[in-house]
Amino acid sequence: MPVNTLHKIYSAELSEKDFARLSEFIFREYGIKLPQHKKLMLQGRLRTRLKERQLTSFDKYIDFLFSNEGQQIELIHMIDVVTTNKTDFFREPDHFDFLFTKVLEEFKRKSFAGKPFSIWSAGCSSGEEPYTMAIILNEFKALNPGFNFNILATDLSSRALEHAQTAVYPENKVDVIPLSLKKNYLLKSKDQTKKEVRIVASLRNNVTFERQNLMQLDKYDKFGFDSIFCRNTLIYFDRPTQIKVVTGLVNKLNNSGYLFIGHSESLLNENTLPIERIAPTIYRKK
Repeated sequence: MPVNTLHKIYSAELSEKDFARLSEFIFREYGIKLPQHKKLMLQGRLRTRLKERQLTSFDKYIDFLFSNEGQQIELIHMIDVVTTNKTDFFREPDHFDFLFTKVLEEFKRKSFAGKPFSIWSAGCSSGEEPYTMAIILNEFKALNPGFNFNILATDLSSRALEHAQTAVYPENKVDVIPLSLKKNYLLKSKDQTKKEVRIVASLRNNVTFERQNLMQLDKYDKFGFDSIFCRNTLIYFDRPTQIKVVTGLVNKLNNSGYLFIGHSESLLNENTLPIERIAPTIYRKK
C-alpha cells in the first residue's frame, strides 16, 4: 500500500455525522449503545478496516458498509472490531456452584432418563464460559451415570467464536482452574516455547458454537433450555433493549428453567415476566 494512502488512513477522523450514522445503525441492528465518549474508541478500532479495504476516509468506509456488497462482506468484520469480548474461566464462581449443587440435582430428581440437560451460553465470547459449563457438567456426569447434556454457545462476534472453537488459551488464563480439573481437561502445547493449553477434544465436542444476534431472538429457532447464562452482556444495552432481550431469553427457557445474569446487572422488569428471583442474579421461570 502506498505510503501516502497509509498516511491518509491514519490521519482520517470520524466526523460527528458519520459517528451518528454508524452508531444509530449499530444500535438499531444489534442493540449496542455507543455514547458520544465512545467516538474515539470507534475511530481507532475502525482504522484497521479502512486499511484492509484501502479506503482513506470514514465516510467512504460507511458508504461501502451500507452498500449491498458491504453488507455481504464487511458487516461481520465491522461488528468484530466494535464488540468487546472479555471473560474468564469460572467467572463469578457462585453461579457454577449453584448450577452443580442446585440446578443439576433438581434436574436429577425430576428423572433425567433419556432427556439431556440443555444449557445455553448467550454471549459466550472466546469460549471460557461454555467450557467451564462443560467441565461442571462432565464432572456431574461422572457421578451420575445416565446423565447427558447439550451446550449451545453463541456470540455476535465471528472472531470471538473462531477463538472459542480453536480452544487454545494462555496458561495464565487457566490459573483459576483447580489442578485436578486441569489434568483431566487441558492439554499443554507440545511446543515448550508456547505457554499455551488447549481444551481436550472430548470437552470441545460437547459444545456447539453459533453466531447469533440477541436482538433477533424471535427469529432464533432454538428453545427448550433448562438453563441460560447471559452474563455481562446486558450492560451494553439500554433499558428497553434489555427488556426485549431478557423477554426473548425467558421465552426460550423450559418451565422451572434458570436464567443467570452478571453480578453487575439487574432486572428491573422482573415483575412483568414469568420469572422469580431465587438468588442475586439468578432467576427461575414460573
